[in-house]
Amino acid sequence: MSIFGLRTSNPAFNRYFWRKHKTYSKSKMSISGIILKSLAMLTLVGITATYTWKLFFAGVEVKWYTTIGMFVAIVCSLFISFNHSSAKYLLPIYAVAKGFFLGGISAYAHNRFPNLPFQAIAVTITTFFVMLFLYRLKLIRVTKEFRAIVITASATIFLFYFIGWILWFLKIDAPMLWGTSWFAIGFNVVAAIIASFSLLLDFYYIDRQVGRYPKEREWLATWGLLITLIWLYVEVLRLTRKLAIRF
Repeated sequence: MSIFGLRTSNPAFNRYFWRKHKTYSKSKMSISGIILKSLAMLTLVGITATYTWKLFFAGVEVKWYTTIGMFVAIVCSLFISFNHSSAKYLLPIYAVAKGFFLGGISAYAHNRFPNLPFQAIAVTITTFFVMLFLYRLKLIRVTKEFRAIVITASATIFLFYFIGWILWFLKIDAPMLWGTSWFAIGFNVVAAIIASFSLLLDFYYIDRQVGRYPKEREWLATWGLLITLIWLYVEVLRLTRKLAIRF
């Protein structure tokens, strides 16, 4: 998110992470390379998420799988953020860790509200292609002002979640974030919309780098897309869960 840079809401796509490096090969980034790497990483996410899901419904407590997966993914992201050449080594670990995290939270949601995760997946995939369609046809232009709005909103959302996590660790209730009030639902709606718009920024920066930067940077592009897609899925899952509870 924008906490890592000022050019985009996604840390993988700001100027620092895209600067040139002498050790890279002469091969250039390509859309096909990014797609293949993204599919491979999403497959890893799906495998570990399915495994965690099956453990949950087999009666195994998956709390630690979910928690450790979340923290391992955060650590991997920090390493990638400050040493972008490590992306191709750490991204598979990141994908596996995120799979454990997503599998856990999805299983909990499905246990209380059957099929809710599948609905969230469908909404996430649909949103991805809608945003791609809007971007390719230039129905929404990624202008400097548009980027500034999305970056500011992303940073604000991240700050709210960071404060909420601190309060959660301190055993202090934060119903504005985790509750089912109209304010909490509205916050989730806004967060999901901003996550959707972040996809446009991701497309914009990838579009500008393809054919110009070394092929190794495809791993960073893949990492950036995974961050946004997973963020969008989590927001949609939380939103649908809150609506299910309220109605």
